[in-house]
Amino acid sequence: MSDNAFWPDGARLAISLSLMFEGGGQPISGADGPIPEPIKDGLPDLPTNAFFAYGVHEGIPRILDLMDKHDIKLSSFVIGQAIEKEPELALEIATRGHEIAAHGRTWQNSYAMQPDEERRFIADCVASIERITGVKPVGWNAYWLRNSPSTLDILQELGFQYHIDEPSRDEPFIVPLSGGDFVTVPYTFHMNDISSFPFEGYDPIAYEQALKDEFDQLYEEGAHRRRMMVISLHDRISGHANRVRLLDRFLTYAKSKPGVWFARKDEIASYALQTKGSPTPIVSRGSPTETGLPGPAA
Repeated sequence: MSDNAFWPDGARLAISLSLMFEGGGQPISGADGPIPEPIKDGLPDLPTNAFFAYGVHEGIPRILDLMDKHDIKLSSFVIGQAIEKEPELALEIATRGHEIAAHGRTWQNSYAMQPDEERRFIADCVASIERITGVKPVGWNAYWLRNSPSTLDILQELGFQYHIDEPSRDEPFIVPLSGGDFVTVPYTFHMNDISSFPFEGYDPIAYEQALKDEFDQLYEEGAHRRRMMVISLHDRISGHANRVRLLDRFLTYAKSKPGVWFARKDEIASYALQTKGSPTPIVSRGSPTETGLPGPAA
């Protein structure tokens, strides 16, 4: 196979950035934040809610400016309730050319919901996105990647093209569903900023080196097989000034190499469908209750 079949224009590595827009969609008590001890008696967690608000007031605008500096478009997974509170910011993300994708009505688990309830949970987010931005989302991300056995079929019924809730590969793949092909654009834990949000374990120099090492290894492999690097950003975490400066240095490094395609996830999903089977793998699965992986409902 020639290299030009891996990615458009002969690119040897695709890099895709996610931006999670969650500020305003969290519960006022019990949301995960930088303070280790949860607040008691169901009272409003004021500093944690302010932590989420930072992403709206400072984090997202700063990240959008960084993307403009490097001429990169990312995929923003938004909470319906969050963008209802900040519609102008959601519209700005779309206006700047970034993908708007769905992340649920609120920032909460949906995997234990009954199918009809889960469908409403997703559809409500879609309705908010369409009303505020005029965009119909085609991508989905669940709270902490935890979907139900019915989620992919529900997503397909609602017009979605792909989801990101699986960290099993370094390339996209296709899962055949009853309604046709559905794409998985894999996610990441280890290149995810939320793994260090409590701050005490955060080492900016080590994280920057980890980004470079991830890039270098995948770029080397990309000479012979399709490779994709995923970087996950959260509004209230990577939007801090020092983290944006770190990302700036990494993006400068990655863009200095030839053959790197910075892509929105909907672009990756579309290209995966165009190259179905070669080189995009087709993964047929049994019941998710048997495989433990997302797939057709039992």
